[in-house]
Formats: sequence, structure tokens, C-alpha cells
Amino acid sequence: MSVQHVGVIGAGIVGLAVARRITEVYPGTQVTVLEKEDRPAVHQTGHNSGVVHAGLYYTPGSLKATLCRRGVGLLKEYTQEKKLPYDECGKLVVAINEDEIAGLKKIQEKSAANGVPDVKWLDNVGLRELEPYAAGVAALHSPHTAITDYVAVTDAYADDVRAAGGTIEFNFPVDGISQYNDKVQVKSNGRTLVFDRLVVCAGLQSDKVARWAGDDAGPAIVPFRGEYFQLVPERTHMVKGLIYPVPNPDYPFLGVHYTKRVHGGVDLGPNAVLAFAREGYTRGSIKPSELFETLKWPGFRKLAQQHWRMGAGEMAGSFSKQLYVKFAQQYVPEIQASDLVKAQAGVRAQAVDRDGSLVDDFRISKLDKVMAVRNAPSPAATSSMAIAEYVTDELRDLMITATV
Repeated sequence: MSVQHVGVIGAGIVGLAVARRITEVYPGTQVTVLEKEDRPAVHQTGHNSGVVHAGLYYTPGSLKATLCRRGVGLLKEYTQEKKLPYDECGKLVVAINEDEIAGLKKIQEKSAANGVPDVKWLDNVGLRELEPYAAGVAALHSPHTAITDYVAVTDAYADDVRAAGGTIEFNFPVDGISQYNDKVQVKSNGRTLVFDRLVVCAGLQSDKVARWAGDDAGPAIVPFRGEYFQLVPERTHMVKGLIYPVPNPDYPFLGVHYTKRVHGGVDLGPNAVLAFAREGYTRGSIKPSELFETLKWPGFRKLAQQHWRMGAGEMAGSFSKQLYVKFAQQYVPEIQASDLVKAQAGVRAQAVDRDGSLVDDFRISKLDKVMAVRNAPSPAATSSMAIAEYVTDELRDLMITATV
């Protein structure tokens, strides 16, 4: 049997998890990871809050729910094996008034259906016992929600790929893909590599790269910048773990929340504002061609028509620290504007269907000899090893075909 050559586009946490899994399941396969940057985890992975989600929110039976629950166990095991940081600091989802109780109960029902362990309903007294500075009428406590360092995890995946004989090609910005004679050609600045099979895990560029491989135009990636503040060191004692709002069920975003970081400090955020470039980490980051792509997508125009009020509110919070603080004070009333300093922003690759609906679940396409991860937002980092299992299982038929 000839040696199979498999390419993986993207050296974020999902791409490297997939590459690592392929080396495990198909030993002897030559795996090459292609990354346009000069190191792993530069974009979504490197701007991640570090939360290891337990699976509270996700629709039972969905890929998100299934792969998050599987992934969190695999990730915890892996961090212990590699001696990477992992802190089960716990999470509170807080209802700030009686109107939010119904939403909190729905989350409780979902968490039970998803098998999230030890989730407990708390009244305002129980809430304050865990988070003395927090406010709310009730909360759900998930004691096993954790924090980690996803860049360190990704680097460890990369080390595993290399140790198994795989290769990571940095500074390889893919600009074309073609399939012919049971092979896949991947091009970059005049250079061409040939593979038997290809997996696309391109994050913020996932729709564009998948289209080159022959996939549909939709869903298209609409980039949303998430802006964070950080508590000044003398105020970090006010947050012991993770404090989240009851999310709006109409949106896949979880809302502004307090996040303890595994290496110290507490972040507050993110909001969700339209980014004017796919890697637009600042307000001044604008790529006219990418902005035009977003604006011309029919799904974005429908989304904007339906949800412009939400968008306007997020933009207002982006430009007004006082509005951001006002929201934060609903959960920790003693927080003041002077307690917050700007922190690193991230960009979420949000897939939007042609009808304007926000794609909530993970979405993965099969395209002859290519598999493409089209939508893998949070909790993709938590689920990375489980996503890798899923993709590799789906790849099995293609690998069998390649050996016949």
C-alpha cells in the first residue's frame, strides 16, 4: 500500500487537533499542515478567553452539545498528561431579574439533557456565597467549567504532529485549490503541493478556502470583533471564577461576561461588533475588499435588516466605556470605569446563511477528496479533540477510497 499524503489547512487549535488525530488513526500517513502565519494559533485560538465550556447552552443532540461534552473530557485528560494549566474555577450564569428566570431554567434543562455534571440552582444567597461581589436573583453554578491556555494546548498538538512525522509549513498562504485524478493541488504564491486528501480548518477564511475546493458560497463568514476590558490588578479579587449573563436565545453570542484568566487577571467582554476586515482586531483595521464581500452577501443584508437594533447597541457600547461599565455593574455593582483598562480584542468567524440566519451549530462539508470545517465557533477550542475525532471518522471513507 502506498503512503497517503493528507494536507490540513490551518494551524489553529482545530486544524492541529485534526492533524494530530490523523497521525494516530492512520499511522504512516504523511500529514502536512499549511499555515499562512509564521506560528500556530495566531488568530481565533490566540485571542481566545481560555474558557473550557461544560456544555450548558447547546441544543441537545447537536454537534456542539455532543462534541463539547466529549471534548471537555479529552481536553482535561490531555492537559493533565502534558502538564498544561487547567483550573476548574467554575461558572455562574446569573439572572439579574425575575424576567430572566425562564431563560435560566431553559439552560438548566439543556445542561441536564447534555449530561453536564453537578450543575446546581442557586438563589441570591447561594450566589453571593460563591461570588461575594456579584448581584442577581438566581444563578446556575457549573463547578466543572474551567480555564486553560489554548495557545499552549495548540503548541502541544503541534509538537505531537511533528513527533509523529508530520510537517507544519508556515508562511504558506493558500490562494488556490483544485481536484484532479484523485489528487488535490494546493497553491500558494506560485508554489504547489499535491495531496491525496485535504481537510480545511481555515477559521476566519474558511468559506473562501472551501469555495476554492468546490463548496457552496454559503454559509459566508461575517467577522465580528469582540472587544475586552481587563480589571486592574487591585480589583481582580472581586471575581473568583466566571460570571456570565443569561444569553439572548436569538443570538449565538453569550454576552459580555467576567472571565478569570488561567495566568492571572480577569477580563470583561466580549461585545460583538461588525469587523471591517476578517482579521480586524482594531476599529481602524479596514480591508475594503473583505468589507465589500461582507456587505454583498445576501445573508448579511437580511441579518442587518432583522437585527439592526442589537447591532446599534453593540456599537454604542464599543464607543462608550460608560455604557460598557453600566452593563458590567448589573453583575458586579461595585465595578467602576477606573477599574477597567482596554485588553486584547478577538474576531469571531460567524457563519451566516443566505437567508440571514446565524449558523449556531458546527458545520462540516464533504467535497469529494476534501473536507471543510465551515463553522466552528465557541466551543470549538473546548471541543477540538472531539471535532478531530469526528472529522477523522468522516474522512475514513475518503482514505479507504484513496487506498483502493
